[in-house]
Amino acid sequence: MSVQAGIWNLDGKPVDREALAQISSYVADCGTDGEDIWIDGNIGMLYRPFQTTLDSCTEQQPHVFEQRKVITWDGRLDNRDDLVLELGDSSKVRPSDLSIVEALLDRSGTDCFRKIIGDWALSLWNPKTQSLILARDYAGIRRLYYHRAERTIVWCSHLAPLALLANGLTLNEEYIASYLAMRPEPDLTPYCEIHCVPPGNFVRISDLETVSRAYWTFEPPLANRFKNDRECEDQFRFLLRQAVRRRLRSNAPILAELSGGFDSSAIVCLADEIMASEGAETLAVDTFSYSFPDEPEGDDILYFTKIKAKRARAGHHVSINGVGDSFCLRSSKFCATPGFGIRNEVASARSKVLDQGGYKVILSGIGGDEFMGQALDPRVQMADLLKRRHFQTLNRQLISWSLLTRRPWIQLLAETLLLLLPTSIRSRLTHGIQAEEWMNQAFSRRFRFPSLLLQATAGAASWLPSARDALQTYRTLIGLLTNSSLTVPEIRYPYLDQNLVEFMISIPTDQLLRPGDRRSLMRRALADVLPAEVLARKTKQSETRCHVVTLVKHWEEIEQYLVAPLSAELNYVKITEFRAALFAAKNGQLSRQFLLLLRALSLEVWLRQAVAHNVISVRPSEKFIAARANKFSERSVSLPANGP
Repeated sequence: MSVQAGIWNLDGKPVDREALAQISSYVADCGTDGEDIWIDGNIGMLYRPFQTTLDSCTEQQPHVFEQRKVITWDGRLDNRDDLVLELGDSSKVRPSDLSIVEALLDRSGTDCFRKIIGDWALSLWNPKTQSLILARDYAGIRRLYYHRAERTIVWCSHLAPLALLANGLTLNEEYIASYLAMRPEPDLTPYCEIHCVPPGNFVRISDLETVSRAYWTFEPPLANRFKNDRECEDQFRFLLRQAVRRRLRSNAPILAELSGGFDSSAIVCLADEIMASEGAETLAVDTFSYSFPDEPEGDDILYFTKIKAKRARAGHHVSINGVGDSFCLRSSKFCATPGFGIRNEVASARSKVLDQGGYKVILSGIGGDEFMGQALDPRVQMADLLKRRHFQTLNRQLISWSLLTRRPWIQLLAETLLLLLPTSIRSRLTHGIQAEEWMNQAFSRRFRFPSLLLQATAGAASWLPSARDALQTYRTLIGLLTNSSLTVPEIRYPYLDQNLVEFMISIPTDQLLRPGDRRSLMRRALADVLPAEVLARKTKQSETRCHVVTLVKHWEEIEQYLVAPLSAELNYVKITEFRAALFAAKNGQLSRQFLLLLRALSLEVWLRQAVAHNVISVRPSEKFIAARANKFSERSVSLPANGP
């Protein structure tokens, strides 16, 4: 994605070009196709393009248009043909995405945002109204952050420059709690003073106020509008194919991740069909697969080889051995959000392939599990039947799922009934939903941590449980993507296509999940697209072992973090229990919430890095400073002696 940023001095002071240049230097490795700075007195805007389409190569930004308005646009218009028809452009010259957006803004202002489909974010300065508008697509694939200081507004599509320039920021503990629960909110950042433009919203900033308004909202599912399964399958196949086609706009070859699962396999096979029958802007779609010979459950290779045989192209295949470097405890570059990211071995292997092939776009299957039915809980489906009083169908479902799961039907019914109770009651009655022993109990109670772990808790109480579950799935996934590290090249997500997602959340859940048939709709609709072996696959590769190996290999260094954890200083974790849980995990004794434990470790690593860069205003206690001086080796992250 391209980089957009800006500075607006509310006191009228001229913008310093060096300040924008400093932001540019922080993100130079992301916007690699040039740099443009526009300054007009007390307002200045920066654009560093990363050109991934033919149209983007012709755009000049920041772009000044009617009444001296200035826009920076980073995006891909997926419904550009429909918008051109609406605008009535009869010229033979193909308009760029930027010129289409400019025309829409001229015609209908911010009302046009609801018409724009694709991955996008924009910044718009209006000198007449002295206002700044920042907007993001419905899923927040593109990002925009802003920091309102005393008399200055600074914004950027990357969080790190804002955090590094601000210094002494306050930790947002609501974000910390949601991060530890693996449900980070998509409109929060780790810093109280820096805000994220919410997905599906635009933020209007003036001298007097900052107002956020939604142009897209999650709507509960409508009544079933399909007469039979066949109609639903046809519409699904059309929308998924359209989602893939939209993401084949690229001025370079595209690399598609291929694991051999439903999601990645469908993307690759549909891309091949589109390339063969319709053609596309990109010259080629190649695949990137990896396998783990030392992983006991590493069976991906059995399936992605079937896809490679079908397309008669080898693609890129890397064999990765888990030698204990799956996550990194040190980094030379500041990361604005906590998290270990994807496995280091995988990231390194993929980086080499990207460089060798000149790829600028990656197709990812993320979103498939969440929206295609893999993650759908049958108890949510049965709770719908209970709320609708469809007792006969509920009875049949209970018997079927009881036989499949080998659990008493009365137990399944009790768990289904729980989903209809208020969250506060459910969190007390649901087995296994409580804060881990290593978590500080006061912190857990303050942010209702058990409730964060519950399924189907978002949305109005009047909604069906499946609608509430779909909303929570959307918010959780978008929050995880928003808070992941930005990468080059650009990652595109066909399963997060707006038209496809709106369709998937509008259909009855029995299209997605049937007893003994997860992903029912996908299996039926793609029966003639995917190889039989992939269609019949019921396994999913696990990579837990690699994290344990990494804990063992780097345990000496991890112990240094556990002498006096900052996360314990801040009352997020309990030091003794935290150390004991990590020690047990290192010895192979994995708790049910092992991934939450890794999140806590990554938080500790990030907190030290943030303090080392004077980003957050945390003053370690004398006990912490003494422990660090006595115990920390030279390999530890250095901390200021007296805090920031």
